[in-house]
Amino acid sequence: MSRYLLRGKSGQSEIIVEDFNAMLHNSVIPKDSIYITDNNLNELYSSFLQDKKVISIPYGEENKTISTVNTIYDQLIEFKADRKSFIVGFGGGMITDIAGFVASTYMRGTRFGFIPTSLLAMIDASIGGKNGVNHFNYKNMIGTITQPEFVVIDTVFLKTLPQEEFTNGLAESVKHLLISDQQRFSNFAEHINNVLKKDISFLNDFINQQVKIKIDIVNEDELETGNRKKLNFGHTFGHPIEKILGLKHGFAVSIGMIIASEISKKFGYLNESDVHLIRDTLIKAGLPVSCKMDKKKVIEIMSKDKKKNNDSIDFILLKQIGEAKIELIKIDQLAEMFLEIKLP
Repeated sequence: MSRYLLRGKSGQSEIIVEDFNAMLHNSVIPKDSIYITDNNLNELYSSFLQDKKVISIPYGEENKTISTVNTIYDQLIEFKADRKSFIVGFGGGMITDIAGFVASTYMRGTRFGFIPTSLLAMIDASIGGKNGVNHFNYKNMIGTITQPEFVVIDTVFLKTLPQEEFTNGLAESVKHLLISDQQRFSNFAEHINNVLKKDISFLNDFINQQVKIKIDIVNEDELETGNRKKLNFGHTFGHPIEKILGLKHGFAVSIGMIIASEISKKFGYLNESDVHLIRDTLIKAGLPVSCKMDKKKVIEIMSKDKKKNNDSIDFILLKQIGEAKIELIKIDQLAEMFLEIKLP
C-alpha cells in the first residue's frame, strides 16, 4: 500500500494505492455513499454496486455536459441527499470529472471521493481537484477546482479495462515523463512491453511513479498559475483534435504532443532525433502520431482555449526530454507554425 497527501487550498486529498475492498472495511469510504458511475460499469460491477445508492449515466465523453449534471441533481434530490451526504465517483476520467463537479456544486458543496477504474483516471483525471464538464466545442469549459477527500487506486480494475482504454491512458503517462523525468522516460521506452502486458509488479511501480509526478506538481501549484500548466503539454492542439474528430482523449493528446514537439524543435529546443524518439515511443505504445484534420478548424477552436491571454496563449514546449517550458506565444504565430508542420 502507498499513501500520498495532496495539500490544496480547496482541501486535502489522500491518494491511496491499495486494494479498494480493504478501504471499504476501514471507513475510508463511507458505507452510505452515493455512487456516480456509467452504465457499462454499473453492469460490469453489479455485484459490488447492487446494495448501494447508485446514479448511473450513459457512457461516453459526449455525455459530459450540463444536461447530464442536471439529471444527476434530480436523482440526488430523489435520494434526499444533503450537505452531509458523501458522493463517490466510480469510473474513468469522464465520471471523476462530472462526479467531482456535481459534488462541488450540489447544495454549494458536498463531500466526495473517487475510485478510478481506468488508467487515465488513476494517474491523471482523478488527481488534482479539477472537475468539470464540456460546453459544445470547448473541453472542460465549465468547472471547479475542489479536492476529493480520497482517491483509492487499485490496479485490479485494469484487468477488465478494454485494451483501447488502457492505451488511451498511456498518453498521459508519456506526457508526465516527457515534462518531468528523462531517465524514467528512457526506462519506459525500454520496458514498454511490460506495461502493455500489464505486468502487475511493473505496473504497480509505474502507477506509483505517475501518481507522485502529478501530486508533486499540484502540491506546488494547485490553481495552475505556474508549473501545473506544464501538464497541458500536448493538450492545446489535442483538445480541438479530440472534439473535431471524436478521438479518445489520449489519442488526440498523443497527436498534440507530436505537434508540440515539432514546435519545440522550431524554437530550437528539441532536435530531430528527440522528436523521432518521442514519435517512436508513442507508436510502440499503440498511440497515433498523425491524422487527417482540418487545420483551420483546429486553429479556430484552439484560439478560444480557456488558457489564452488576449491574443496569446501559454503554450508548453519541451526544452529537452524531461524538461518542459511555459512560453507565452501569440496565437497567430502558433497557428503559422502549426500550418507548416507536416505530420507523417
